Amino acid sequence: MISLVIVLLLSYIVGSIPGSLWSSKLLYGIDVRKHGSGNAGATNTFRVVGWQAGVVATIVDMGKGAFAAGVLPLWAAFGAFPSFGIAAESGVIVALLCGLAAVTGHMFPVFARFRGGKGVNTAAGILLALTPVSTLLAMLVFVLVLGTTRYVSLSSILAAIAFPTIVAVRKYVFDADLTASLLIFGIVVGVAIVVAHQSNIRRLIAGNENRVSSFKPAEGMRGRGEI
Repeated sequence: MISLVIVLLLSYIVGSIPGSLWSSKLLYGIDVRKHGSGNAGATNTFRVVGWQAGVVATIVDMGKGAFAAGVLPLWAAFGAFPSFGIAAESGVIVALLCGLAAVTGHMFPVFARFRGGKGVNTAAGILLALTPVSTLLAMLVFVLVLGTTRYVSLSSILAAIAFPTIVAVRKYVFDADLTASLLIFGIVVGVAIVVAHQSNIRRLIAGNENRVSSFKPAEGMRGRGEI
């Protein structure tokens, strides 16, 4: 067992792995932060260089959140790790702290000059490790909104709002064995995601937010190196 401080530091380092940046550079020699929305996230990767790099980025981003919340807490000297969010409150809190460290690393990655993404996929990975049922329902909201509107930003915002709502309903209406810390975490993450999407919200209101029409790279992007 090692101290919580070291585990949190490891979580931050894992979260700092820039899946979008590295996948786009490895496959196409492109820094996605210099194209599209300028965001080092999976959505911009899909738009700029195509679905291959976008899928890799999504898997990496969700994976590092799940690893930080689901594996690293096992190394901390703070009791047993909760299985799917239904064990001791203290264990859930340790897992959530590790998850927050990973999200911080994703948003401000030490490996990419502290210019990262908005943390949606990493947060989803954390929550999937802790409460898969609630997370999958929130992901269903994301898919339904995306399929209806084709706005990734709106889908992310509504899914972020849906998650704590789903946890609250499951806990207080259906008496699911979920800890209050998951609800609090869901609210905090939801607020953070909404705040991170302020520019998207302004574009949605103005009616000029980008829609997802396809996962093809922008004109001239494929195979193009950095200028």
